[in-house]
Amino acid sequence: MDLVLTEEQEMLKKMASDFLTDKFPKTVVKEIEETESGYSPEIWKEMAELGWMGLVFPEEYGGVDMSFLDLAMLLEEMGRACLPGPYFSTVMLGGLPILDAGSDKQKQEYLPGIASGKTIFTLALTEASARYDAAGVEAKATADMDGYILNGTKLFVPDAHIADYMLCVARTSDEAKPEDGITIFIVDAKSPGISCSLLKTIANDKLCEVVFDQVKVPKENILGEPDKGWAEVKKIVERAAAAKCCDMVGCLQEALDMTVAYAKERKQYDQPIGGFQVIQHYCVDMFTDVEGARLSAYQAAWMISEGLPCTQEVAIAKAWASFASPRVMALAHQIHGAIGCTIDHDLQYYTRRASADGVTFGDANFYREVVAREMGL
Repeated sequence: MDLVLTEEQEMLKKMASDFLTDKFPKTVVKEIEETESGYSPEIWKEMAELGWMGLVFPEEYGGVDMSFLDLAMLLEEMGRACLPGPYFSTVMLGGLPILDAGSDKQKQEYLPGIASGKTIFTLALTEASARYDAAGVEAKATADMDGYILNGTKLFVPDAHIADYMLCVARTSDEAKPEDGITIFIVDAKSPGISCSLLKTIANDKLCEVVFDQVKVPKENILGEPDKGWAEVKKIVERAAAAKCCDMVGCLQEALDMTVAYAKERKQYDQPIGGFQVIQHYCVDMFTDVEGARLSAYQAAWMISEGLPCTQEVAIAKAWASFASPRVMALAHQIHGAIGCTIDHDLQYYTRRASADGVTFGDANFYREVVAREMGL
C-alpha cells in the first residue's frame, strides 16, 4: 500500500475541505440538525454538481469512476465538517450494492439518479436485536403471484423519512442456517403499507423506525439472487464499517486539532497549558490514537479498492477506531475544561458524531470477535 497521496487525491481533499468549511460552519450544522429533513437540498445539489454523488460510479451511469480509497478521503473530510445529510446512506448503502449486485436494468434505472443527486437511497437492515449478523434478520417476505409481500419492522434506518428507495433485507425462506434464505429487495419508499418515524439519537442524525405492513414488491426488484442475499449484505456491512472508520478519523482529527490549538492559547500560571508535560502527553496520546485509526482505516479502504479480501483488516480498523474514539474525546474535553463541556462549544458536535459512528455497523466488541474468528480462535 502506497501511503503517498496522488495529485488527484490531494486536489480532491483540498476541494472537499474548502467546500465543506465554507458551506458547513457549525451554525449551519446546528440549523440543519434541527430540521426534520436533516439536510439542505440546495447544498445537496451543489455537492452533486461537484461529482461527489457519482464519485465511485462508472461514467456510463453519470459517475466519475474513482476508487473506494478516493471516497474514503472524501468521507474523512465530511467527518471533519460533521456533514449532515443522506450522503452515506445514498452512496454507501444504496448505490454501491446496486453497482455490485444489480442487474443491467437496475443499474441503468437507479445509478444515474444517485449520481445526479436526484435519488436518495437507504438500507433497512437492523431490527429489534440491533445485530449485524444473519440471525438478526426476522422481517419476512412471502411469495405472492408475481412478487413478494414484505412484513416486519426495521430500526435505525438512516434517512428513511426522505428516501425515495430502500434496500430492504428480509427472510424469504426458513433454512437451517440463518445465512440462507435471505433476500435483498429494492423497495419504493412511498409504497402503501410503509410507515416511518424518526428516532431520538445522540448525534441528532436522522435514524428511523420503518414498519412494513403487507408491502408489495415485484420480483424484478430483487437485488441479486433470491434466498442468497446474505453474502451481499455481509459485503455491505463490511464496506460501510470501513467507511464509518474514515468518517471517525475526520471527527477525531478535528477534535485533536481544536485541542492542540486550545492548549497553545489557554494560559495558566503565565504560560500556555501546552507547556505542561501532562497536557503534552495527553495530546500525544490523542495523536497516537488518531494516527492508528487513520492507518488502519486507509489500509482497509485500499484493500477494498483493490478487490482484496479484508474482513480482518476492516474489523481491526473498526475495533480500533471504536476503542480510540472515547479516549480521544475524553482527553479533548479534559484539556478544554469546563468550556469544552458546554453545548455552545463546537467540541460537542464531534463527541456526539464519533459516539454514534463507534457503534454503527458494529461496535468494538463485535469486531473483536470477528478478528478472533479470523485468527482461528
